[in-house]
Amino acid sequence: MTAREVVIPDIGDAEDVEVIELCVGPGDSIEVDGALIVIESDKASMEVPSPFAGTVAEIRVELGDVVNSGHVVAVLEVTREASSDEAATEPPPAAESVPPKPPPAAPAEPPAPRSQVDGAADGASVYAGPAVRRLARELGVGLDGVRGSGPRGRILKDDVKAFVKTAMAGGATPASTALPAIDFSKFGPVEEVPLTRIRNRGARNLHRSWLNVVHVTQHDEADVTDLDGFRRSLADQAQARGVKLTLLPFVVKACAENLGAFPRFCASLNPAVDGLILKHYRHIGFAVDTDDGLVVPVLRDVDRKGVWALAAEIAELSELARNGRLTPDQLSGGCFTVSSLGRQGGTGFTPIVNAPEVAILGVGRLDTKPRWNGAAFEPRAMLPLSLSYDHRALNGVEGGNFVVALTRLLGDIRRLVL
Repeated sequence: MTAREVVIPDIGDAEDVEVIELCVGPGDSIEVDGALIVIESDKASMEVPSPFAGTVAEIRVELGDVVNSGHVVAVLEVTREASSDEAATEPPPAAESVPPKPPPAAPAEPPAPRSQVDGAADGASVYAGPAVRRLARELGVGLDGVRGSGPRGRILKDDVKAFVKTAMAGGATPASTALPAIDFSKFGPVEEVPLTRIRNRGARNLHRSWLNVVHVTQHDEADVTDLDGFRRSLADQAQARGVKLTLLPFVVKACAENLGAFPRFCASLNPAVDGLILKHYRHIGFAVDTDDGLVVPVLRDVDRKGVWALAAEIAELSELARNGRLTPDQLSGGCFTVSSLGRQGGTGFTPIVNAPEVAILGVGRLDTKPRWNGAAFEPRAMLPLSLSYDHRALNGVEGGNFVVALTRLLGDIRRLVL
């Protein structure tokens, strides 16, 4: 038997993920694709599968460890190599450890300060480590505006903290500003419960979006009487297919069509906030409420899929989300988000833009209301819509036109085939 190391595979843009479960121990047998450990990012938890069959010789991580792509998690005594199909996705063997070359001495002249950009860009091109980037995200700081004091201009934690202090002195209000601590126990019994990792990181991400995005929300109602009647008429077909057909796949499909007519809503601001990055794909995220917090799986190429396919995919991704088994690919790449509150939706709300996207649609509770038809009032099924968008990228006229066009699509679903 051959001893092989197993490493954390590519986990996309996630970093510093936590080990939350050890699925095997030394001496255990494991098959190809069997779960070794479970890791959790700020968006979801995921299993790390074994690329080999064999016996676990050593587990090199512990519960609570923080790991990244390429981190060695186990050593296996391999009894069977992956098949040819599996080998195509097998991670390469771990390379021998080579001490890194020491960085060159710091230049005599300090590097020129970078221009301030939107914090959502996270300073992708600057010289900073994962811990510093995480601190910057938590504080709502764009690293492109921070001067690094480390070797070769590397940004240190102290540089980020100094930047926040300077901003506070200048009258700015960074994300770290908090309400004063209060001892609530003096008013009565209290209990403090920790937020889950997903809720905690989600709250920070939403806070960052709220601080950095210029939010505007427009509200309207779509008359979906005919659409809802058509959906109900498909109940037998839905049951035969084993699919629950709600209004959501119709709304998502209509949004994809609308994004084709209004491409600025399917864009992101560039880091310098002086141009738009138009995306020629229509990947739409949808919010799923789980016990661990809100997650946003992404439906890819919605414009190329029918309502049945979208309904099945929504059900599948929702189930994976609730079980904490979404992969990084299933959580990334969205260009627009739909947040539907269903029966609990009320008459409207203000969804927060999921930066770096520039728009999000909130869908409220379907309600029957009287509408004047020119001769009399008649009951109509009305769906509340709340469109939030980044006013730096989109103006009120564009927002109004988007909503009006969307309500027309939902009012007559036949327009989707034109």
